[in-house]
Order: sequence, then C-alpha cells, then structure tokens
Amino acid sequence: MTAEELWTKLDDYYDSHLVAEDEALIEARRAREVAGLPDIAVATNQGKFIHMLAQLMGARRILEIGTLGGYSTIWLARALPEGGRLVTLEYEPEHARVAEASVARAGLADVVEVRVGAALESLPGLVGEEPFDFFFIDADKVNNPYYLEWTLELGRPGSLVVLDNVVRGGQVVDPDVHAPDVTGTRAAIELIGSHPRLDGVALQTVGAKGWDGFALARILA
Repeated sequence: MTAEELWTKLDDYYDSHLVAEDEALIEARRAREVAGLPDIAVATNQGKFIHMLAQLMGARRILEIGTLGGYSTIWLARALPEGGRLVTLEYEPEHARVAEASVARAGLADVVEVRVGAALESLPGLVGEEPFDFFFIDADKVNNPYYLEWTLELGRPGSLVVLDNVVRGGQVVDPDVHAPDVTGTRAAIELIGSHPRLDGVALQTVGAKGWDGFALARILA
C-alpha cells in the first residue's frame, strides 16, 4: 500500500465514524462531476472542518472566494445561525450555475448569494456592508495576497480567514519555483506573518486530496 492509498483509507475510516454526507452533499459532488467541473473541491472531512471552524467562531456572515460547484458553500452555510448570510464569489458562470442549483437542492437558496465575476472586481461592492466574521479563500492562488488584504477591509477584529491549498506540492519553499500559484501562495503566507493586523498559522495535511494544507489567520484590532 502506498502512502497516498493509506492516507485515503484513513480518511475513509474517519469519515465513516465522524462525517455524514447527506443527499444534498452527495448530489453536489455528483453535479460537479456531471458538469465536468475540476475535481478540486474540498474533501468531505475538510468540508466538515471548515464547517466546525465557522460554528466555533459563531459566524453570522461568511464570505467565500471561489465557489466551484458549491460543495464547500453548503458546508459553510449550514454552520450559520438563523438569520445568517453567506456570500460566495465565483468567476466562471457555469460553475456558479451548478453551485446555485446544488445550494437550492440543499434548501439554502435564501441563505446563500452567489456573485458571478472576477473576485477582485466583486469585492469592492461589499464595502459598506456589515463585516464578515469568517472568510474561506479557495480561488486562483496568484491573487491570494490581494484577497487577504480585502479581508482586512471587509472583516472585523476577531474575524477568521481560512486559506486553502497552501502547500503547492512543497514548492512554496523552493526559491527556484516562480509559478504564479506558488508565488501568490508564498506572498500570502509572508503577508500573514508580517502584517500587524494578522496573526496566523499554517498546517500541512495528508489525505484523500493528497498532500496539502490550510493557513488560518485571525484579524487583530
């Protein structure tokens, strides 16, 4: 058994005891596959992980950057209390269409708003609204540092930011790698570490999604 096969087997074991996917989540995954969307959504246990983080935060307003097919959106929206709201930004219209249908099947259409277009063009339209308590960034990695900067504009002291896919196959520590996804991720990590209004940590993960990781940042006063 390879290391990756063992990681996946362990994820399956943990999920069988700790994470229950209902029909809406299963259908969201199936709809993504049928529509031919990239297989880059969070794993089942990762979905529950961000769900629990949002619950622990007591988040009433969540901003997701990068919707894909809406799988993570459903997990996050289900963490909201009554009266809560989730806004999710998606560049690709077809991805947004699939996500909206999956969100509706989950009974969350009144809780979730999908905004279509480049996130850096959509974000200014959120200025002046009530601050967000929780951010999940899982979009084009080259723009990660800019998305982080926007969380400071749109969040509040105590808001939590979760940045996905920060390992990039270990390339973030290779000075000879200058691919946009790597440089964007590297810049985001360095911004978290240097910005006076951010405090954070990064964790490597292994599992069904392979070798990856999250960075978490808390907005300070």
